[in-house]
Order: sequence, then C-alpha cells, then structure tokens
Amino acid sequence: MLLILVLLAAGGCVAVIAGITREVSKEVTVEYAVTGDARNVTIAYSVWNDDGISSRAETVEKLPWRKTLKTKGFMKGGSLLISLSGSGGTATCSVTVDNDPPKTATASGPSAAATCSGF
Repeated sequence: MLLILVLLAAGGCVAVIAGITREVSKEVTVEYAVTGDARNVTIAYSVWNDDGISSRAETVEKLPWRKTLKTKGFMKGGSLLISLSGSGGTATCSVTVDNDPPKTATASGPSAAATCSGF
C-alpha cells in the first residue's frame, strides 16, 4: 500500500514538472493599445520574460498607440500605465494576451492616470 502511495505521489510530481516546463517554453503575444482624444500621453509598459521584467516608457503626442511584444517564461504578465498631461482629455488602455479578453482602464481629465494590469 505504501509503495502505491509513493508511486502515485511521484507520478503527480512528474505531471506538475511537465506542466511547468510546457508553460515556461510557451510563447505568448502581448498587445498593448491606448486610444482616445488625449494629447501628450505618457505610456509606461512592462512585460516579464526569461531574463526578468522589461520596462519602457514613452510620450506620444497623438493617439492611438499600439505595441505588440512576444514573450515566454513562467511569468508572462506585466502592466500598462497611462498618464495624461495637464490638458486632460480621455484615454483608454487595453492589454490583450493571445486571444484572452483584454484588460482595460480609462483615464479622464487633467493629469489623470489609469493602469491595465493583472494579465
């Protein structure tokens, strides 16, 4: 009986390790998008990959803005932060990973900010 339990536990560990290995090598496409009528929007985005987290920031004069990245590794999430200038307006951030439903958030008004995360 003890031998059977040990064999079942070992088989379960092998299945977990195989699942983790498959997830680590799986490549996903992350699409970041910002739309709206705001001007001079600061956009900061990050994504996890094999080497850790990769972050970038830029200011765009006019929307829409899009960026598509491919990544792989056990952790694949990240964040997208938008900050509006003092002139205000409205901007919506959106992050889509492969064909999953997008994560969205909206900033409206002078110096407003919004974050899309949890993907």
